Amino acid sequence: MFRKFDRDQRITIAIFAAIAVLVLVLALSIKKSAGFNTILLGLFYGCQYSLIAMGLSIIYSSTRVINFAQGELSVLGGALFLTFAQRASVPMLLAFILAVLVVASIGALFERAAIHPLKDSSIITMIIMTIGFSIFLRGIIKWVWGANALPVEPFTYGPPLHFLGATVERQSVWVFGFTFLVVIAVYFFFNRTLLGKGMRAAAENPEAANLVGVSPSRSSLIAWTMAAALGAAAGAMFAPKTLVGWDQGVWLGVKGFSAAVLGGLGNVMGAVVGGLTLGVLEFVVLMFIKPEYQNIIALSVLIVVLLLRPQGIIGKTEILTV
Repeated sequence: MFRKFDRDQRITIAIFAAIAVLVLVLALSIKKSAGFNTILLGLFYGCQYSLIAMGLSIIYSSTRVINFAQGELSVLGGALFLTFAQRASVPMLLAFILAVLVVASIGALFERAAIHPLKDSSIITMIIMTIGFSIFLRGIIKWVWGANALPVEPFTYGPPLHFLGATVERQSVWVFGFTFLVVIAVYFFFNRTLLGKGMRAAAENPEAANLVGVSPSRSSLIAWTMAAALGAAAGAMFAPKTLVGWDQGVWLGVKGFSAAVLGGLGNVMGAVVGGLTLGVLEFVVLMFIKPEYQNIIALSVLIVVLLLRPQGIIGKTEILTV
């Protein structure tokens, strides 16, 4: 999940950073203040991609499974937040916590009911199970909340803030602050707690970890719970900006997966880098192309990374001996 950088990784990061700076300078020089607004908007959506990608990476590093239901779990978090906050008149903070807890419980239940019994099956079998789970969740969301996208009230009302000539909505401040705290908390968990270190050990070598008392089964359960919670938090936090729609989960999953692959699938901090990068790249490119091509950008990034550097920006090449 967290690794020291080798020489190849340092060179890749340096080249990538140089390209990123060039793109940002180009966007700012051509569009000026509008370019800065675009970059902030890209960072805003990049936070959403990062949270989803972190969940994907946590699950992958623990079980080697790609959870294709991560996008739907995010949408479910937003839908539950809407229900608790606006329809049940629960205070905003409590509604957010309840939405995250419910979706985290669903993630844990799915892991125990569907993934754990298949632990001796092939990875493909478990991945197909997550695809079925995503279809099931999509149907439930459409059935309960309807086919139309639903608006959600922002966390706080008020005029937008102004920063270096750019306009920042108050919900964006919540998003940036929350994402920062989540990244710090996840890093602390995996590097400073016994449970987190045990999960890292189980991810690197399940057999050896089991011999010293670290249960890979428990690590898998915690990983799925954490991933579902991260997805729900992303959905609830972004719902006031993106609305809640039953069909949003597909592209959220695709963009989260693209971000995870870009940063290095299985590397949690790489997921953050990949998500922010994808968000900025997506909206900078949209300055020069038609908005209807937005979703193509994430797919293009995914294809290019898989062709040129499948281990991602921060990921490390794995050598398998057969």
